Amino acid sequence: MSLELWLVIFAGLVAVLYGLFTARGLMSASAGSEKMQEIASAIQEGAQAFLNKQYTTIAIVGAGVTVLLLLLFSFDPIPAIGFIVGAVLSGAAGYIGMLISVRANVRTTQAASESLAKGLNIAFKAGAVTGMLVAGLALLSIAGYYAILTAGFGLEPEGRRVINGLIALSLGASLISVFARLGGGIFTKGADVGGDLVGKVEAGIPEDDPRNAATIADNVGDNVGDCAGMAADLFETYVVTVAATMVLGSIIFASDIAGMFMLYPMAIGGVCIITSIIGTYAVRLSKGSTNIMGALYKGLIATGLLSVIGLAIVTAWITGFGQEYIVGDRSFTGWSLFFCGITGLIITGLIVVITEYYTGTNYRPVRSVAKASESGHGTNVIQGLAVSMEATAAPALVIVIGIIVTFNLAGLYGIATAVTTMLALAGMIVALDAFGPVTDNAGGIAEMADLDPEVRNTTDALDAVGNTTKAVTKGYAIGSAGLGALVLFSAYTEDLKHFISEPETYPFFANITFDFSLSNPYVVVGLFIGGLLPYLFGSMAMMAVGRAAGAVVEEVRRQFREKPGIMTYEEKPDYARAVEMLTGAAIKEMVIPSLLPILSPIVLYIVIGIVAGPSQALSAVGAMLMGVIVTGLFLALSMTAGGGAWDNAKKYIEDGHHGGKGSEAHKAAVTGDTVGDPYKDTAGPAVNPMIKITNIIALLLLAFLAGLGG
Repeated sequence: MSLELWLVIFAGLVAVLYGLFTARGLMSASAGSEKMQEIASAIQEGAQAFLNKQYTTIAIVGAGVTVLLLLLFSFDPIPAIGFIVGAVLSGAAGYIGMLISVRANVRTTQAASESLAKGLNIAFKAGAVTGMLVAGLALLSIAGYYAILTAGFGLEPEGRRVINGLIALSLGASLISVFARLGGGIFTKGADVGGDLVGKVEAGIPEDDPRNAATIADNVGDNVGDCAGMAADLFETYVVTVAATMVLGSIIFASDIAGMFMLYPMAIGGVCIITSIIGTYAVRLSKGSTNIMGALYKGLIATGLLSVIGLAIVTAWITGFGQEYIVGDRSFTGWSLFFCGITGLIITGLIVVITEYYTGTNYRPVRSVAKASESGHGTNVIQGLAVSMEATAAPALVIVIGIIVTFNLAGLYGIATAVTTMLALAGMIVALDAFGPVTDNAGGIAEMADLDPEVRNTTDALDAVGNTTKAVTKGYAIGSAGLGALVLFSAYTEDLKHFISEPETYPFFANITFDFSLSNPYVVVGLFIGGLLPYLFGSMAMMAVGRAAGAVVEEVRRQFREKPGIMTYEEKPDYARAVEMLTGAAIKEMVIPSLLPILSPIVLYIVIGIVAGPSQALSAVGAMLMGVIVTGLFLALSMTAGGGAWDNAKKYIEDGHHGGKGSEAHKAAVTGDTVGDPYKDTAGPAVNPMIKITNIIALLLLAFLAGLGG
């Protein structure tokens, strides 16, 4: 095993050790009063019960997929083991993130009672633990499995068994991610929407009021949706992108240098983990400052600048700056790859800035939604929808420019390098995201424990920034997922070309041709089918939230009706009932939508294959992948930005603008936020893994066909 690969694995271990030691220090902080701990304990129990049940369901599905992989690949254990590794570590990343989040929330509340700086410190450290564990486990999964296959089993790095193992590992991560995003999203938004409709609108009580039976469920949802869900999501995006880049490198480069270009993306991930860890120490409020977002951006900027240096070192060491490489009719040097990586960092920065602009309370889009609330519920919804559609333009243009620049620098591998560099910052990005649910829970605990209003003001300040960081990281995740899926699509087309070019090795492809031209009606059919999938998937997710929220509304109304003493604090709501009900609903509702991206490529291949033969079927599947990427990217960006704008417009009004809490504008803003909640926290984020799992299934379909007739 090469020194470079050892160092990559070492970097992954450093990230895990950082997470463990930081978590240990975090747990030593004060957890506050007995009442605060009692509330936090209820949240912990609910979150753990939900994830235990969710992962049990996923394990049953995963066992079936494992058996299927064994059968499809003639009992070769490598794809099945890769699938298990990806699924188990993806699940572990989300579960550990949840365990940290539900213990850091009460400590953040206590720290916020002392000062804003201390509250920020605890909340961000909790996020950093989750972020570094996600990045570390993701890198260890792919580098460790690659090392076992190449060094342990002596397989050629560019060989089909290694490639199949990497694709199957990506499938394992993606399966967990789509379930986690859907299940957690349905739970959290069912609780949030249902609780708000009865509590804020009907009963006129504040958010997180202990008299609302959905309050604990809402706080549980923050952790299983935003924390565990995002952790699994970015773990998957990280693994899928690095694996796709490695697969692409193995296909397009000659065998004597393919191993080097499979190592390069892992090395970028390794060095950027180290820079992300250093960047976490830059996050702190300046003396007397209250600019929380500025403090968080210090860490992100420090990580980005250090990553430029790290990228230069890795490129010089592995590929050499001046060395020229030829792929087909295109040549490039190490400098070209370095600039592709820099482009990836710039794309990351621009998407972060654009998403903050569309979801931050200091800017036009959110304030325009708040202003529209003055004239009623309908105008709030109209303006929110308009902002959500407008918010797709700038990120799409950034991605388009990034594709053009990197493709002209180093072809398809240049695009892959840019995306890999984007995802290499996942540790810091997840840290910013996990900060959000911790601060949200901290505010809820302050309200339910009846702490001094000043404490709630401090946690609200942290939470407002947390809403923006959650939106920013979702924008980053979606943008990188879109580009990552493009790399997967490139791997599909290059793999197909490779199989067709070697009919003696792959007899099934001896008479296969493929035609992606728009004059081919089956390509158009594939584009239409792919284009509709994100909309159908999103509609299933939205309707699931609606049904779950409706059940919560009825339950909270029932408790108010049957226990009139709740409103006078003489009786205690049955929090556990709402949590249990939502758990069952979320687990039930997540299964069918999750099967849509898994089955669609297979069904389309079979149907078109019967009608027009395998050549047209493979062309149609390829076109379907492009359709999924294009509409999925726009739909996810629109939903995420629009939902974030609706949420922060409500908070902007609650801060005293446009009449403040209880005003007609506030009631309209609550309606908008209710619409935006499943947009930004269920359907939008879940489209992200849905895009990639469709592409991965198509790659596995090719790998299966390649094994036929041999």
